[in-house]
Amino acid sequence: QVQLVESGGGLVQPGGSLKLSCAASGFTFTHYHMGWYRQAPGKERDLVATITTPSGTTNYADSVKGRFTISRDNIKNTVFQQMNSVKPKVTTVYYCNARPLWVTGGTSDCWGQGTQVTVSS
Repeated sequence: QVQLVESGGGLVQPGGSLKLSCAASGFTFTHYHMGWYRQAPGKERDLVATITTPSGTTNYADSVKGRFTISRDNIKNTVFQQMNSVKPKVTTVYYCNARPLWVTGGTSDCWGQGTQVTVSS
């Protein structure tokens, strides 16, 4: 079955860096666009970044452009998110997302369990 396992979350100081990873299994990784979303308590889940297949085209939320970088390793079936110059924020859960390239919209999306990130001094 499809499985997405995030890791790398934790506590980071404002201005610091953190790298999230998402290990994928149970499906053909190169057939899926991958993405990261985040959700703060009481808020909706918002798109952070996506990376397509096969072109590897990336897309970012305006709030993270220039600071976050999404990448994928199609050999290791893993997607990463490098987060630099992080800003103070309440504990936010980052979710890994996988969307089949033949599907428009989120009806077939797969999600990981999330990893918590807290930016605080």
